[in-house]
Amino acid sequence: MKIIALIPARSGSKGIPEKNIIDLCGKPLIQYSIDSALSLKNIGLIDRVVVSTDCESIASLATKLGAEAPFLRPKDISGDKSKSIEFIIHTIEFFEELNEFYDAVLLLQPTSPIREINKLVQAINLFNNNKHADSLISCYREEYINDLVMYKSDTKNKFLQPLNTNHNKGVRRQEHGNVFIRNGSIYLTNVKYLKETFQIISDNPLFLEMKKSHSVNLDNIEDLEILKKILCG
Repeated sequence: MKIIALIPARSGSKGIPEKNIIDLCGKPLIQYSIDSALSLKNIGLIDRVVVSTDCESIASLATKLGAEAPFLRPKDISGDKSKSIEFIIHTIEFFEELNEFYDAVLLLQPTSPIREINKLVQAINLFNNNKHADSLISCYREEYINDLVMYKSDTKNKFLQPLNTNHNKGVRRQEHGNVFIRNGSIYLTNVKYLKETFQIISDNPLFLEMKKSHSVNLDNIEDLEILKKILCG
């Protein structure tokens, strides 16, 4: 199976300025995802490591770090409201115009920098061994949070509305079992499925379990501090 690793890194960010290249323990954030992808390429599990960005300086940095940045992403699919599927399809079509075809796309978001190489290898092997699977996502096991402890807010009256009518009936959360939460670290999707449905995740995706502590997604300064504590030692 021919797999292209795709790392998105548009310029700008509302929460953290230039988030994708912010310094994290002496390395730009994007380098963690590039290094992970290059490790997979070095052992023959993927064929290309491509960064999709609308920024020339990020493209230059990506190239210096060993990835490819063969194009600049069009502005009309680089805004805050642009969907990930748009730059994925753009990348697929870019290479298909060059007569290069891929079976699957491995999406590695820079905002999820903690990835063990053995987990990435497991993900690819699992996907390769399940010929009927259209997609795979990484998740962590959540043993506490479920709808028994979830509420919607009533902004007018400052009251809460329970999502589960048994929220106050003494039902133990353990009786509801575990749930798996998508952590945004690994997305692996069949190209045919991407093009036919314009979706990254199928209705019945394969999943790879990761540690909850490895599932920090960088959205704000608090997340950055957590990542520093984990990665910087």
